[in-house]
Amino acid sequence: MTKQFRLSISGMSCAGCVASVEKALSEVAGVIEANVNFAEHTANVSGSVSIGDLISAVKNAGYEAAELTSGEEDQLKEKESADADYYHQLMIRSFVAALLGLPLFVAGMSGWLPGLDNDVSRLFWLFIGILTSVVMIFSGRHFFIGAWKSFKNHNANMDTLIALGTGSAWVYSTLVIVFAYDFSEQARHVYYEAAVIIICLINFGSALEVRARGKTSEAIKRLIGLRPKTARVIRDGKEFDLPIEQIGLDETLRVRPGERIAVDGIVIEGYSVVDESMLTGEPVPVEKLVGDQVCAGTFNKTGSFLFQSKRIGRDTALARIIEMVRRAQGSKPAIGRLVDKIASVFVPVVLIIAVLTFIIWFNFTSNITLTLVATMTVLIIACPCALGLATPISIMVGVGKAAEFGVLIKNGDALQQAGMLDVIVLDKTGTITLGRPEVTELFALPEWSENDVLSYAASVEIGSEHTLASAMVKAAENKKIQLLPVENFHAVAGQGVQAVVDSKTILLGNRRLMQANNVSINELDEIANQKSERGKTSMFLAINNSLAGLIVVEDPVKADSLNAIRRLQNRGLKVILLTGDNKKTADAVASVLSIDEVIADVMPEEKEHKISELQKQGYIVGMVGDGINDAPALARANVGFAIGTGTDVAMETADITLMRGSLHGVANAIEISRATVKNIKQNLFGAFIYNSLGIPVAAGVLYPLIGMLLNPMIAGAAMAMSSVTVVTNANRLRLFRTSE
Repeated sequence: MTKQFRLSISGMSCAGCVASVEKALSEVAGVIEANVNFAEHTANVSGSVSIGDLISAVKNAGYEAAELTSGEEDQLKEKESADADYYHQLMIRSFVAALLGLPLFVAGMSGWLPGLDNDVSRLFWLFIGILTSVVMIFSGRHFFIGAWKSFKNHNANMDTLIALGTGSAWVYSTLVIVFAYDFSEQARHVYYEAAVIIICLINFGSALEVRARGKTSEAIKRLIGLRPKTARVIRDGKEFDLPIEQIGLDETLRVRPGERIAVDGIVIEGYSVVDESMLTGEPVPVEKLVGDQVCAGTFNKTGSFLFQSKRIGRDTALARIIEMVRRAQGSKPAIGRLVDKIASVFVPVVLIIAVLTFIIWFNFTSNITLTLVATMTVLIIACPCALGLATPISIMVGVGKAAEFGVLIKNGDALQQAGMLDVIVLDKTGTITLGRPEVTELFALPEWSENDVLSYAASVEIGSEHTLASAMVKAAENKKIQLLPVENFHAVAGQGVQAVVDSKTILLGNRRLMQANNVSINELDEIANQKSERGKTSMFLAINNSLAGLIVVEDPVKADSLNAIRRLQNRGLKVILLTGDNKKTADAVASVLSIDEVIADVMPEEKEHKISELQKQGYIVGMVGDGINDAPALARANVGFAIGTGTDVAMETADITLMRGSLHGVANAIEISRATVKNIKQNLFGAFIYNSLGIPVAAGVLYPLIGMLLNPMIAGAAMAMSSVTVVTNANRLRLFRTSE
């Protein structure tokens, strides 16, 4: 049986580590998929495997792992606590290294330190060397342990570079002190301060990175914070509060004003207005009547009501949203997987460059000091930590930002591809329109009122399950019209219905029903024709075989569909209406919304074929739908958008779910995608440029030209700050605002 595991991974320091851990996990027998999130230091693994085998594989690769088994809130608290502890450890290590390194640096620059020309001076420097080794063990041992573990597993990572750079500085300095007279005078230079200051700066940079990285989980934190701890349950006529973990299915729960709803369910008594903005991003509260659905985490504003629990625990909409956001934040788009591959070979390449730097410098200058400085600087400045953070940190923030707008993105590929779309295909019913017919117009002949027409029509249709019938009944309820008793109800196939209401014979239906009963419709026929041309459905009402009125029913276009489609078109996207409805109705809707291309009268399997045809023409296609019949097309599209008010099948098939049920969600997703991909590219550009320019400068290409050789301490500071810059740039996405 396939299981899902979530592991906390410690000891990772760069993208090379990510590749090593993913490789170790993927090679465990039974693992189907393994994704490591460097930004969160976690791994998501699926497969038929034991947790013990996974942890052993990670440890054998040179890292530490533990399963995250507690609830989401506890996991988040554990992670925050662990990050806080790690931050403090790094700051203490940095401070201790600074206590020794900064005085040595200042004293050396000021000329206060002795040389190596007598035994007393050498004893002083030996003491400093011992003190430096103690500080390096305290503040930098994690680098050396990580490097050794990687070496044992035939890998190389950021720890390898730092350990080699600082270690070679200490070893060289100690050899110079012990064998001072065997070195030329120019080579008698000590680099203890460089070793400890590099460790100080890298620890300090890592601490800032941990602190900035914590902001990226704000979306998850807010979602988890919406879930109440307890709920008021009614059992055996008694009300009492219970932890939500103890609530079962089909329990009766009471929600009072100002409370959050604990689980998903259906209202069985009462009325209220509920703020669902946490789910949908829609600020307008929603009325809840008997039979309406309510969701966990939403906020009850005014009334009190009872509801029956239908989804609990991990099955609630809120729990599924949290899981979806978390998985998407941990997934990698194509650009991220490419970076991981590059990073996995980057460190070995840097080691080769460092060796070449040493050989070239030593052979051309015979100056061991300059040779060591150049080699050490290459090792320090080349650490690819910024490269490893560039993609995952932006994905985390981007997915979280999308969730704030009620856009749930399943994976990194969907986030990346959404911004590349050039065609958006829209289903009609439930996507562009509300998906439920409504009475939009009433016409009554002089001897009857509009309320009379609606009263008789709704009374006749009260027992019918037809969608047009429910539209009339709902319209009567909204107008608070009293329905009348019905006798001798009879449905006429393909024409309408007839019945006796209040001792009057009522006919309700189309032209054929009126013609079959010799009812003249001349007075309202022209209006009916006009409505039909606009894709609306008209029903005639006759009382005692005389025409009384006309009822116009349509599936109205959502209020914001026009503006949302204009947003898409302004973004350069081609918008196509694809529907199983008839051509006349589809054209009427398209004309209202300024949609140029309409494909109507298509079956579900034909929808998928149409998407495929567009892709063969070279388009990158997004499909938006809400029904089971849209699922094949959603799966076929490059990016499938499911309307969150639609079916579970559509949402399961789609790559992105729009919780608001609004097409603005599509435009928002595209804008967030483009902003996130742009942010990733900025991060990658910065990281690649930093390494591309930094390594040659560190290797000393400018030395023959202007006599410049990069100081290893400057290299350490630049390397540490590059990661902080990447994280800070990614966090700019948290300020992103859509154009809606």
